[in-house]
Amino acid sequence: MGATLVTRRRTAPSRTRAAARIGAGALIAACVLLSAACSETPVEPGPADRVEPVARPSAVRGVYVNAQVAGDEARLGSLLDQVAGSRINAVVIDVKERGEVSYASRVALVEEAGASRGYIADLRSLLEELRERELYPIARIVVFSDRVLAGARTDWAIQTTAGAVWLDPEGDRPWVDPYNSSVWQYNIDLAREALEAGFAEVQWDYVRFPDVNDSTRATLVFPARAGRTMDDAIEEFIAESKSQLADLGAPVTSDVFGRVITEQDGSDIGQEWSRLVRVNDVLLPMVYPALYHLGAFGIPNPNDAPYETVRAAMDFAVERRGQTAGARATLRPWLQAFSLNGVDYGADQMRAQIEAVEDAGLTEWLFWNPDSVYPDGVF
Repeated sequence: MGATLVTRRRTAPSRTRAAARIGAGALIAACVLLSAACSETPVEPGPADRVEPVARPSAVRGVYVNAQVAGDEARLGSLLDQVAGSRINAVVIDVKERGEVSYASRVALVEEAGASRGYIADLRSLLEELRERELYPIARIVVFSDRVLAGARTDWAIQTTAGAVWLDPEGDRPWVDPYNSSVWQYNIDLAREALEAGFAEVQWDYVRFPDVNDSTRATLVFPARAGRTMDDAIEEFIAESKSQLADLGAPVTSDVFGRVITEQDGSDIGQEWSRLVRVNDVLLPMVYPALYHLGAFGIPNPNDAPYETVRAAMDFAVERRGQTAGARATLRPWLQAFSLNGVDYGADQMRAQIEAVEDAGLTEWLFWNPDSVYPDGVF
C-alpha cells in the first residue's frame, strides 16, 4: 500500500519534541524561554469572561465552519439547524487562517502585525450559541503559512539564498520560519486566548514546512534553524505548545497530509508519523480521495472510490499506529465534502467515507468544505 499523495493542499483557504541533539537542546530551551519572556502575551480573560464549553464527546464528529460563516448569524444559524439532531457534535472554527485572526484578539502582536479581520464580531455570543446547541468548539489555527506575520516581520519569514523573502509558488505568499520560537509563541498565545474564551480544543493546521520540490527546497533559508531538522522543529513546536497549554487541560491536535500515513523514509515537510503520533493528543490525516494519485492503494481512480480509498488509508493508519511504540494520538480523519477533478461529492460519497472510517474501527471524523456548505441527509 505504498501510496504517495499528490503534493497539493486544500482547494481553498482552509492546514516538537525536546531538543534531539546535544548542544542544540540548550540553545532551543534558551530560545523558548527568551521568546516567552519577550513575546506579546494576551490580556488574560477573567473567569467571568469564559464561556464554559461542552465536555468532549466520547467520539468527536464534526464539520468545518469558516470564519465568515461563523460570524454571519443567518448563515451560521442555518448550518447549525441543518446538523441539529444529527450525529454532528462538534464544529471546527477558524481562529487564524493564513495570518488573518478572525476576531478582536487581545494578543498585542495581532494588532502590531495588522492581522485582525473581525469576521467574528462577537466571539462570546458565538461560543454561547455553540454551548446552547451542545456543540464541542474546536479552534483551528493555521501556524506557519502566515502571510500577515511574515509580511510584518520579514526577519521571521523564510528567506531565499538570494536574500529575499521567499514566496510560495502556490499563491505567491510568504511563510514564517517554522524553526522560529517567537513564531511558536505567537501561535501559542492565540491558542491560550481561544481556550480561555471558551474553545475546548486547539487544532494546529499547516503545522509543517512548505510542500515544494527538491530544487525549490534547496533555495530556502531558515534563519532560526540552529542545526535542527524539519522533523525536530515540528515535534518541538507541538511539544512546547502542549507544555504551555497544559494548565488549561485542552487537547492539542494537528492536521497532517494523508501521505504521512504511508511514508516510510522520513518526511520532507516535517510531518514524520512516529513522532506525530507520540506527541499529539489527536492526529487528523487529510484523506481526501480527490488528492490521491491514480493507482494509489491499487485503486484506479481514488476520487471515484471514496469508500475504498478512505478505508485503505485508515486501515493502514490503524495498523501503523499499533506498530509505533509510544503512540498515543487518537486518529480523527478529515473527510472530503467538496468536488474536485470532475467528480461530484454529495451525500452518497460522504456517507461512504463515514462507513469506511467506522469499518476501519474508528469512531471520530470531520468533514471539510472550504465554503462550509454541506448537503442535507448526510449526518
